[in-house]
Amino acid sequence: MARGHLDLPKKEEALVLSKRDIFNSLIAIDSDHAARARVLRIETGFRKKIENHLLGLPTAQANFQKFNTSPFVLMFYSKKRGYTCVAEIESDIIPAKVFSSMETSAGRMVEEVVLPVYGWEVVPSKMHSVESLLDGRKSTSKHFCGVTLKSGPRCLNDEMAQNIGRDVAQNVAAWANNHNTDTVDFTYGVLYGTKSISNKKDWHVLRSIAESLPVSVEIVDTHKQSWKIRYRRDGLDVSAAVRIGIDWWTYLGDKNTWLELCVALIRACVAPAGPREDVPAYTISDLGSILDLSSKPEDFNISLIQESQLEWLLFLARHFCDGFKP
Repeated sequence: MARGHLDLPKKEEALVLSKRDIFNSLIAIDSDHAARARVLRIETGFRKKIENHLLGLPTAQANFQKFNTSPFVLMFYSKKRGYTCVAEIESDIIPAKVFSSMETSAGRMVEEVVLPVYGWEVVPSKMHSVESLLDGRKSTSKHFCGVTLKSGPRCLNDEMAQNIGRDVAQNVAAWANNHNTDTVDFTYGVLYGTKSISNKKDWHVLRSIAESLPVSVEIVDTHKQSWKIRYRRDGLDVSAAVRIGIDWWTYLGDKNTWLELCVALIRACVAPAGPREDVPAYTISDLGSILDLSSKPEDFNISLIQESQLEWLLFLARHFCDGFKP
């Protein structure tokens, strides 16, 4: 598939979030009983999943073969660091493998914990049926919703996009029949990121759906220069959309759902700490400005997360936008 396809959506405007708006949304979540309950439920789910996952990660006592390291990467990295003995790089191998192992399963853990909190059902990953493509589903008396989720905005290649689109076009009739509806809404969703940093491979899911349809099918809303498609076929009303980051979480719940997720993650993973006396020297050039809390209202006071955890909130939030403003 051509990277510069003529029908691709126009370049997206950068998604810039206001830190002040984030803090105000945190206040709203903290004061809402239902929102607080969701955060605490997600936190509990994350704690259980994470603790079980950590038990299976490589340890310092693991056999070398378990790390499955590339000799070329090890040597290039040793050159960069100026290492002169194997003992120096050995200390880097374990955390690198831990990150790699977590990347493989973190997205699925998030899906399994969060989807049920917002009324969706997790589709078993080993299920072999017409719904195997789906990671989550929700059925009502009026329509069926299905979603295929990827953990990040650049996890898709051309072949995967083509296969997903083809499978959607082939299976929507069965989905509708299984759930006794004539309206199907499919989402290709991404857990974090923005459309502007997407490599646009995900848009090709919509293109593949369109190309898999007979020419006689009525296209109500075209995918051309758009992130969605809608068509009617054999009595079914079918819509499909690409939803990335905040767009996906808003669709799942509401405008603050992504923040509820972030707060739950912080509560599950980062313990509150006392005030720091030192000023960190960050290697990443813009990290200091990302974590800057000067936009926080003077009377800001919530119980869900503590002062020391607010920088973690901004750290996570930056993964859902292209930049911050005060």
